[in-house]
Amino acid sequence: MATGGWGPGNGPGQPGGNGPGGQGGWGAPYGPPQGGPYGPPPPNPGPYPNPNQPPYPYGPQPTRPAVRRSRGCLSYVSPFGLVSAILRSAHRVATRLFAQEGEGRIVDRAVDRVQLARTVLGAAATIALILAYNVDRNRWEDAAWSGVANLIVAPFVLIIAAPLVILGFIYYAPPHLRPHLRSRLRAPLKAVGWYVLTLVVIGGILVLTALTVDDRDGKSWWEYVLAVAALIVIVWGFPFFFMASLYSARSAFNSAQVHPLLPPVLTLALVWVFAVFNLIGDGMPGGPPIVQFCSTLGGPLSVTAVSLWELRRMRTRFGVTLRA
Repeated sequence: MATGGWGPGNGPGQPGGNGPGGQGGWGAPYGPPQGGPYGPPPPNPGPYPNPNQPPYPYGPQPTRPAVRRSRGCLSYVSPFGLVSAILRSAHRVATRLFAQEGEGRIVDRAVDRVQLARTVLGAAATIALILAYNVDRNRWEDAAWSGVANLIVAPFVLIIAAPLVILGFIYYAPPHLRPHLRSRLRAPLKAVGWYVLTLVVIGGILVLTALTVDDRDGKSWWEYVLAVAALIVIVWGFPFFFMASLYSARSAFNSAQVHPLLPPVLTLALVWVFAVFNLIGDGMPGGPPIVQFCSTLGGPLSVTAVSLWELRRMRTRFGVTLRA
């Protein structure tokens, strides 16, 4: 009986072990050469491929390579299949442009789980505060619009504030590392360029279509082209822009390719900028002072704690530092 390639040989005259002289395939097998003076016997004699193996119904059955089934045309004709294909296409392009891992990116599942738990607990706390102290249908609508607005505005805040943070980050680095960090700014700048180009193309097509296409008069060929382009922007461009904003805010425009410590540092700056903007725009929420304090500073303080823990974990667990 074979031993998996790590034990002794299979017996006299049977190679297959792993020791010298036939016990591992490294030397000659035990016993005299098989086949006598006329050479080795013909391969696979007898009616079956292997005389030591039972015939087909009882032995290992032959396998075929797995055939990948095509989705077919009907999966794209159905509404759900078409919407799924559009979302998959937009997600694939947004991930390729705005969620590049890079060689400097550190994937820490523990940090990801803590960030997810913080997000869920933050949403639950917000809902609890609304139910307890400000039960108003407009409050739910304001909270929803505020979340969407923060998601859309986050990339623009990063475009404005991130250069200052990155310049300070590079200035804080040792002098011999500054040229290396500056040479790696190409990935964030490229991501910012793609995001601005996306916004310009979407806004330009929609504005140009609204100003030139009129359904009351006869349309020329370029008006039909603009109408089709506007339809593509609405169907594919809007989901892509939403995913691009989400991934840009999460990856801070691929800033991890400059240094692994940059994403948590930019997250710290971004969350406090939003806290100041929300305080200026909406003011203090209703409720007792302790509730006002938790509602205003609970989110920024929790994000700050998680980001500082992530920075410490990178230093202690992965040995990533800036001033080393």
